[in-house]
Amino acid sequence: MLQRMKQEWFSNVRNDLLSGTVVALALIPEAIAFSIIAGVDPKVGLYASFCIAVVIAFFGGRPGMISAATGAMALLMVTLVKEHGLQYLLAATLLTGVFQILAGFLKLGDLMRFVSRSVITGFVNALAILIFMAQLPELIDVTWHVYAMTAAGLAIIYLFPYVPVLGKNLPSPLICIVGLTIVSMVMGLDIRTVGDMGELPDTLPIFLWPDVPLNLNTLMIILPYSLGLAVVGLLESMMTANIVDELTDTSSDRNRECKGQGVANIGAGLLGGMAGCAMIGQSIINVKSGGRGRLSTFIAGVFLIILVVFLDEWISQIPMAALVAVMIMVSIGTFSWESIRDLRKHPLSTNIVMIATVAVVVATHNLAIGVFVGVLLASLFFANKVGQYMTITSEKDTDSETRTYRVAGQVFFTSCEKFIAAFDFKEVLDKVVIDLNDAHFWDISAVSALDKVVIKFRRDGVEVEVIGLNEASRTIVDKLAVHDKPEQVEKFMAGH
Repeated sequence: MLQRMKQEWFSNVRNDLLSGTVVALALIPEAIAFSIIAGVDPKVGLYASFCIAVVIAFFGGRPGMISAATGAMALLMVTLVKEHGLQYLLAATLLTGVFQILAGFLKLGDLMRFVSRSVITGFVNALAILIFMAQLPELIDVTWHVYAMTAAGLAIIYLFPYVPVLGKNLPSPLICIVGLTIVSMVMGLDIRTVGDMGELPDTLPIFLWPDVPLNLNTLMIILPYSLGLAVVGLLESMMTANIVDELTDTSSDRNRECKGQGVANIGAGLLGGMAGCAMIGQSIINVKSGGRGRLSTFIAGVFLIILVVFLDEWISQIPMAALVAVMIMVSIGTFSWESIRDLRKHPLSTNIVMIATVAVVVATHNLAIGVFVGVLLASLFFANKVGQYMTITSEKDTDSETRTYRVAGQVFFTSCEKFIAAFDFKEVLDKVVIDLNDAHFWDISAVSALDKVVIKFRRDGVEVEVIGLNEASRTIVDKLAVHDKPEQVEKFMAGH
């Protein structure tokens, strides 16, 4: 236990401190922007980001991953805030946390294994596009100084790592932010800064209980929003965990992460913050800056609140161009450029799933809908492909007028029609043997198809023998089949 704690917290102290500082600086404008999207005061997003980052550092299942207020969650809050106000949003945030903790205990994090690689790639590419698109308002109808600062920021980010000694010891995004802020202040440039986005809070958050009636009507108001927030939050968090797993070549505890996200959101709601989840962009900034342990996430949250409350005069001077450069770096690093190159060699179905996921996420700005569409398409393509692998051959014993049909492959809802069509019901026979040694029956559709075949042959006076069922198939056939239950046969055929 102590060894694990030491590994997760103190095995990478210097890099975690530096990366956490970079993340804290990048979190400020995003938290403010997401608050504006949700229709609440900037301090709601800032308090949420502080609380969620600190809590998830202790309770999360993925060291080094950054969680805070996010745009995906903010989009789901707009209507609730507009129609019912901030207090109902805080109540919905608490309920969101409860749902996520339940998801952790129900081990719903394990469901991520059903999300295919093509869906994850589409999700990542869509998020990279959304991150880039979110920077465009800062680059439209602005003076040339902004473009020059952004270009200089990108140059620092990509070239500073090549500087001897310092380049390997200091994260380039931090140098970018500090350097451009100094340049902007010294030269007195008239460009947009963090302070222009909204007023920073001047006090620490305090504990408060949402001022809403504790009755069924309140529950009915917040329930649909809380469910949506819980699902989107967990999806984005699980996807982000997968990406950080790959970047760091380590594994995460998804179910612990579900519980951690829930605890963090309950904490945020009790401190006047809105619901949040893991952030792919900030997590990549953290990893690229050298952050690996829980300390980096903790520092990001603590340093964030210190900056906005005690150093607000300095933080408000950070030019948005510097942060735009950092986020453009994130979008470039997030996008899977290999997926474009691999379009030619990957199967068409894989490409369709990836592109559909990207298109839906970008069009709706809703990660949950995009992932759902991707998983649905991937499942349909998989079911269709597996259904094609079933083959049925037959041979006739002329001496006994017996035909043996040998079934090989998977029999389920997509292959049922092919299964039935393989039998010749017009052939005059005394006996039919259906050999299922190399077949597997998966669902009620497969059992129903077997019933149809057996009953049709028997109605024509043909003796039918079913052999070779494996144990799993026999279990489902014995439970659901009716061809050996005379009282059920007429009822079955009447329904077909």
